[in-house]
Amino acid sequence: MLKLFFELFLLYLLYKLVFEFIIPVYRTTSQVKKKMNEMQEKMQEQQHNQNNHTNPAPQPKKKFDADYIDYEEVK
Repeated sequence: MLKLFFELFLLYLLYKLVFEFIIPVYRTTSQVKKKMNEMQEKMQEQQHNQNNHTNPAPQPKKKFDADYIDYEEVK
Protein backbone atom coordinates (compact mmCIF):
# COMPACT_ATOMS: atom_id res chain seq x y z
CA MET A 1 0.00 0.00 0.00
CA LEU A 2 2.76 2.41 0.93
CA LYS A 3 4.63 1.44 -2.21
CA LEU A 4 1.59 2.36 -4.32
CA PHE A 5 1.36 5.82 -2.72
CA PHE A 6 5.03 6.37 -3.29
CA GLU A 7 4.75 5.39 -6.97
CA LEU A 8 1.72 7.63 -7.45
CA PHE A 9 3.56 10.49 -5.79
CA LEU A 10 6.53 9.98 -8.11
CA LEU A 11 4.23 9.90 -11.13
CA TYR A 12 2.62 13.13 -9.95
CA LEU A 13 6.02 14.78 -9.55
CA LEU A 14 7.07 13.58 -12.98
CA TYR A 15 3.85 14.95 -14.47
CA LYS A 16 4.39 18.32 -12.80
CA LEU A 17 8.00 18.44 -13.94
CA VAL A 18 7.16 17.71 -17.55
CA PHE A 19 4.09 19.91 -17.95
CA GLU A 20 5.04 22.82 -15.73
CA PHE A 21 8.77 23.04 -16.35
CA ILE A 22 10.15 21.16 -19.35
CA ILE A 23 7.45 22.03 -21.91
CA PRO A 24 7.32 25.77 -21.03
CA VAL A 25 11.11 26.01 -21.09
CA TYR A 26 11.20 24.31 -24.48
CA ARG A 27 8.56 26.68 -25.87
CA THR A 28 10.34 29.72 -24.49
CA THR A 29 13.72 28.74 -25.90
CA SER A 30 12.24 28.06 -29.32
CA GLN A 31 10.54 31.49 -29.31
CA VAL A 32 13.77 33.19 -28.27
CA LYS A 33 15.69 31.43 -31.03
CA LYS A 34 13.07 32.47 -33.57
CA LYS A 35 13.23 36.11 -32.45
CA MET A 36 17.03 36.10 -32.51
CA ASN A 37 17.04 34.75 -36.07
CA GLU A 38 14.56 37.45 -37.11
CA MET A 39 16.73 40.14 -35.53
CA GLN A 40 19.85 38.83 -37.26
CA GLU A 41 18.07 38.81 -40.62
CA LYS A 42 16.91 42.40 -40.07
CA MET A 43 20.42 43.51 -39.09
CA GLN A 44 21.93 41.85 -42.17
CA GLU A 45 19.30 43.45 -44.37
CA GLN A 46 19.99 46.88 -42.85
CA GLN A 47 23.74 46.45 -43.34
CA HIS A 48 23.18 45.37 -46.92
CA ASN A 49 20.93 48.36 -47.59
CA GLN A 50 23.35 50.72 -45.86
CA ASN A 51 26.32 49.42 -47.87
CA ASN A 52 24.40 49.84 -51.12
CA HIS A 53 23.43 53.43 -50.32
CA THR A 54 26.75 54.65 -48.91
CA ASN A 55 29.03 53.24 -51.62
CA PRO A 56 27.94 54.81 -54.90
CA ALA A 57 30.12 54.36 -57.97
CA PRO A 58 33.22 56.57 -57.68
CA GLN A 59 33.07 59.61 -59.91
CA PRO A 60 36.15 60.47 -61.93
CA LYS A 61 38.04 63.48 -60.63
CA LYS A 62 37.92 66.53 -62.81
CA LYS A 63 41.16 68.28 -63.62
CA PHE A 64 41.19 72.01 -63.24
CA ASP A 65 44.51 72.87 -64.90
CA ALA A 66 43.39 76.40 -65.71
CA ASP A 67 42.44 77.16 -62.11
CA TYR A 68 45.64 75.89 -60.54
CA ILE A 69 48.73 78.10 -60.50
CA ASP A 70 52.05 76.44 -59.80
CA TYR A 71 54.37 78.64 -57.78
CA GLU A 72 57.61 78.44 -55.92
CA GLU A 73 58.09 79.93 -52.51
CA VAL A 74 60.44 82.94 -52.50
CA LYS A 75 62.62 83.52 -49.43
